[in-house]
Amino acid sequence: MDEAEALGAEIAQQARAKGPRQATAKVIDVTADGRVNLDLLGTLVPDVPCTDSYRNRSAGDVVAVQLGARPVVLWRLGDDPAEKDAKTVEEIAADAAQDLIAISAYTWGTGAPGAGWQAVTQLWTRKDPNGVGQLYAQIGGADTSPADTPTRPPKTTVVTPTDSGSWRSGRPDEYASVPTQGDWTGRGNRRGAWFYGTKIATACAGKTVSKMTVSFTRKRNTGRNSKVPLHLYLHNYTSAPGGQLNLGDGPEELLKLSVGAKGTATLPASWRAALASGSARGLAIYASGSSDYAGVTGGNITISFSAS
Repeated sequence: MDEAEALGAEIAQQARAKGPRQATAKVIDVTADGRVNLDLLGTLVPDVPCTDSYRNRSAGDVVAVQLGARPVVLWRLGDDPAEKDAKTVEEIAADAAQDLIAISAYTWGTGAPGAGWQAVTQLWTRKDPNGVGQLYAQIGGADTSPADTPTRPPKTTVVTPTDSGSWRSGRPDEYASVPTQGDWTGRGNRRGAWFYGTKIATACAGKTVSKMTVSFTRKRNTGRNSKVPLHLYLHNYTSAPGGQLNLGDGPEELLKLSVGAKGTATLPASWRAALASGSARGLAIYASGSSDYAGVTGGNITISFSAS
């Protein structure tokens, strides 16, 4: 019986005569499979299922919980999210529309349009491979477009690891199935890493990087259930070394995760510059002792760019 079932059984026994009850709880973390870890009545309860009505789940949410043999999150409590949701939808729609708009504005009138306009000598049309109509205007004079045409930022890119692993006592640790930090058994501290080859630098070549984030999920059954910090480092390997994994800049504690939780951390400006230039190649974790012991999966890096 896990913590959630034990707490649920206790609550159910106390409330049996009164029937089902509800309580307010705070979300500590959201897990990779959409469940949540809760601070419920002063107890950390992991892997609590949620109804479909509880959407856009996030750490820090205050929620209503149906108490019983197995607690269930019913919905979020707080302000109406409609305004925030509408803004998000508008941003997504505007970004998608930019990929489709070929003519930014269209108007007409009875007089000449004024300076900067050119007469079209011939108008051409065709269908592209997807059957979408295209127009081409042939003009008689030179192109008078501005010399510096404003550009949109390049599309956000997600770089996934090509490999990952753990090291202990100066060599790869075959007993750890995922990158791991710390020492749970007294046999030595582990360090883990994610490798990307040269994919990060290639994705950034010729572009101005404005932001890099990395997503992780904390593996279940590794260490204590409560939040532990991930001690992040850079490394300079394009692939996993056969000997010791040497650490670069760090540590940075950018993210804390409870068991099973997923999260995203924003990398410092100096780290994104190093990864973009190729002077660093990947990310690693390392901790000493059992207090911050954790196994971690994920490692996808999302790179955002600014307009050139």
